Amino acid sequence: MKLLITLCLTVLSFCSHAAVTPWLDFHLENGHIKVPATVSGIPSKILLDTGAQMNGINPHFINKNKLKLNKGSKTRIKGVYGTEDKTTYHNVPINFFGMNTEVDDAVEINLGFHDNALLFGAGFFRQFVIQLDYPNQKMRLITHDSVNLNDTENIKMLKQRGSGMPIVEVMLSNEKSIWLVLDTGNNGGMVVKRSVAQSMGWLDEIERESGISTGVNTSGMTESFRIPWLKFGPFEMENVLVSIPAKGESANLESQYKTTGTHIRGKKVQGLIGYDVLKHFLITIDYKSGHAHIGLPE
Repeated sequence: MKLLITLCLTVLSFCSHAAVTPWLDFHLENGHIKVPATVSGIPSKILLDTGAQMNGINPHFINKNKLKLNKGSKTRIKGVYGTEDKTTYHNVPINFFGMNTEVDDAVEINLGFHDNALLFGAGFFRQFVIQLDYPNQKMRLITHDSVNLNDTENIKMLKQRGSGMPIVEVMLSNEKSIWLVLDTGNNGGMVVKRSVAQSMGWLDEIERESGISTGVNTSGMTESFRIPWLKFGPFEMENVLVSIPAKGESANLESQYKTTGTHIRGKKVQGLIGYDVLKHFLITIDYKSGHAHIGLPE
């Protein structure tokens, strides 16, 4: 893929030791990580999403700017709510952190307002060990050969079998833990199956608010509430936001965006963990090897 090859070469030129980039600014907008870019010559933004298995392009961006892009074949996309066939695009020119390159196999995904041009998923995150400093809104890229998170990780993280996505073990009580996708594209808190809330007694004990959640394909009804305690890596947290599908609503909570056709076995994944938890931390992710470290920024 042209984008990834160019990014790897550019990392080597960022510093004399060819190991780590300087800290690069990103912006948090409604819980989403966005970096400035020029796409097809148009100033725009790219969303960074660890919960996406592919790169995406916003049809609102294409239509607003009347772009004539190279179309590829369609691919079937399974979102939280529903499954649809989507068009792919090739040779999309971009400038990203000063790098001129092209993106291939970008899947048509609704990314909201038209200036959100692209979404980078697994193909981007696999290339580096990536540090995301949420409180200071900065990030940096580290080459795999310069750091070994296996020696310093402080949270149980694995690559989900079949999808390769990062899944982490989160403690809900001293006796109960679940596996969740570490999802920077989830701008809420923890999103779990309704059965998890039932098993924890939350439906009987905590007042809930109804709402609507919009996925990559369509929307669904949800219920939201805050739980008194959660352990994420070494950190104990209080008053954490949780969302569940409303009664009778079906939802695919293995990932936010994924292609169908994989047979996933291994750990049982019961939801996603996103911004309301991640926003406090400096998170170091080795997506390729399946390791992570959770820390507090300076």
